[in-house]
Amino acid sequence: MAEKTLRLTMAQALVRYLAAQHVEIDGKTARLCAGGFGIFGHGNVTCLGEALYNHREELPLYRGQNEQSMAMAAVGFAKQQLRRRFMFATTSAGPGTTNMLTSAGIAHTNRLPLLMLSGDAFVTRLPDPVLQQVEHPGNPSLSVNDAFKSVTRYWDRITHPAQLLQSLPVAISTLVDPADCGPVFLGLPQDVQGWAYDYPEVFFEPKTHYLRRQHADARELETAAERLKSAERPLIIAGGGVQYSMATRELKAFADRHRIPVVETIAGRANLLYGDDLNCGPIGVTGSNSANNLARDADVILAIGTRLQDFTTGSWTAFAKDAQIVSINVGRHDAGKHRSIPVVGDAKLTIPSLSDALGSYTAPGSWLDKAAGERKAWDEYLSENMSTTRTDGSNRPMSYAQVIGAINDECDEDDRVVAAAGGLPAEVTANWRTKSLGSVDVEFGFSCMGYEIAGGWGARMGHQEDYPDRDTIVFVGDGSYMLMNSDIYSSVLAGTKMIIVVCDNGGFAVINKLQNNSGNESFNNLISDCRIAVEPFAVDFESHARAMGANAETVHSIDELKEAFGRAKQSDRTYVISLQVDAFEGWTQEGHTGWEVGTPQVSTSDRVRQAHEDWEAGRVDQRKGV
Repeated sequence: MAEKTLRLTMAQALVRYLAAQHVEIDGKTARLCAGGFGIFGHGNVTCLGEALYNHREELPLYRGQNEQSMAMAAVGFAKQQLRRRFMFATTSAGPGTTNMLTSAGIAHTNRLPLLMLSGDAFVTRLPDPVLQQVEHPGNPSLSVNDAFKSVTRYWDRITHPAQLLQSLPVAISTLVDPADCGPVFLGLPQDVQGWAYDYPEVFFEPKTHYLRRQHADARELETAAERLKSAERPLIIAGGGVQYSMATRELKAFADRHRIPVVETIAGRANLLYGDDLNCGPIGVTGSNSANNLARDADVILAIGTRLQDFTTGSWTAFAKDAQIVSINVGRHDAGKHRSIPVVGDAKLTIPSLSDALGSYTAPGSWLDKAAGERKAWDEYLSENMSTTRTDGSNRPMSYAQVIGAINDECDEDDRVVAAAGGLPAEVTANWRTKSLGSVDVEFGFSCMGYEIAGGWGARMGHQEDYPDRDTIVFVGDGSYMLMNSDIYSSVLAGTKMIIVVCDNGGFAVINKLQNNSGNESFNNLISDCRIAVEPFAVDFESHARAMGANAETVHSIDELKEAFGRAKQSDRTYVISLQVDAFEGWTQEGHTGWEVGTPQVSTSDRVRQAHEDWEAGRVDQRKGV
């Protein structure tokens, strides 16, 4: 009997296959690919555009304003959906494609699914050199698409329609695999997009995917349990992988049963509620005194779902040099860092198994007393830090912490918070008091300026599916706003409401702070310290946002901010609240560990030389790979 086939162009087959993929979530089936974002050009409009039009109901397409931001929106969606679903971004050839490199970096660093479909040079080379083609005389097969190889988990160039039969299943498996999840890039040559092939019908049969859950090796569990049983000062570091595994309940049950304090990474914020008695705050460079004091004294550290980046480890100065790390991670690459005892497995399955292996073990009471004292002291500091008056009763300029505290007070339980680059990630991480699990997205893996509004747009697309009556709240500084803001317009067009709080401190104030702390003079960060031809002036963010269709207002006090937030809650569209914060005063001063940055060994400045000596002195606490 002859095999049934469908004669389709490569582009048509690609889109049809995507539309046939489903995923089971909480007993319900949804499309694995929720749609995509696209800006059409000559490299993708004629063939891929035709195919997407014919599947516009199954795979809704949203037109972005910038290729980088629309891919960021896809990243924000994937993060909010806990990697269970993804969206694609399609671009033309050339500069439209290279605009997405930054977004690919975000997805790769954060282990998030992102499918990028970009036009490519003609396989036949008959019309070469074509518009936007970068020619390499010594390697004619190279194009700008090759630049994505360093920031993707799977990369392919489809040079014949039949290649889809092999490439697409591998691409999808990469996007859904818990251990190897990351961005996928498919280069689609302009001629091949339109070439036809007789595809087997079975290739397009609907397929339902499931979250793969890997059990840990029994020997690894036994070794980890034996080490933890000997701990006198155990500490749990809970990372973003806890949420991607949907293991927040298991984390809490483990901590409660064995009475082990828990600290959170930046990606792991909102693994526990703020009021949980074992939640001892965020750890690391932008962490809390409570978490960092415990980390310094801990003898056994159970790291769950974290890749232990430098903002978590304080460039490896946060822990005692003889502390033993036990690492539960679905990825072996992350599980074995710094001579950790690795437990490779899914957190949701592994945490209960480790708990059973630990039996009746609980942390000593003296350690719990210390944790409670540290937690109480940090809570008192946060209250003072976010207060609008000093302890002596004097007023203080508006600060990030006060803004965060005001929004925290006024927001609803299931609102989602998004922040990314500059000073706000540190301030949100340190000051936000979590009201609901998984409600905080601080993108600090790639720390990407411009992610805030674009990522917020994508996050809201996913968030509103489950919480249509709640809000996605974006904290953004003036620097990131100026870098990328056009998805305010996108969100209004798409009916995807966000509340955006713009904190204007006159430039890149947090880097100015680092510049000053390393002994350097303020230079090229604050607008007032740049080479300019006029008196420095502030942008009218309110008018700018209104010009893009949003509702907006400017406030001048914390009380006005709270009132404006109430109006934003009632708005039927994206609402932007602009305010000025101080560039020098009001930073959260407590809760920091060391952090390694390069400083000049030779300088004519006494301040720079002294700062270098002080920075180098911090190396005495640094673990060197062990």
